[in-house]
Amino acid sequence: EVQLVESGGGLVHTWGSLRLSCAASGFASSSPNINWDRQTPGRWLEWVTTIYSDGRTLYHNSVKGRFTISRDSAKNMVYLQMDFLKPEDTGVYYCASVVNRTVIRGQGTQVTVSS
Repeated sequence: EVQLVESGGGLVHTWGSLRLSCAASGFASSSPNINWDRQTPGRWLEWVTTIYSDGRTLYHNSVKGRFTISRDSAKNMVYLQMDFLKPEDTGVYYCASVVNRTVIRGQGTQVTVSS
């Protein structure tokens, strides 16, 4: 069974940093494509960033230059380093992957950025 478990959320001040972790298990590959998505207050679930199996990364324009996604395949972990956080980054962050045309998402981790 494929599982994703997020951790590392918390409360920080504006311009602070947090590092989120995503523990992946049950995947056929040691380097599956993994997204980070977020649910911000009053808005739709939005895509934030992706790391592909070949190591390529993509970022939403709103986080480009501030967030960094990375992977430790040996540990089956994906990380999201978030720097220069803004209040509008507040939300629940999920790691996600598509398996057999089904989106698998973890339970999420809350990130709150105070102004």
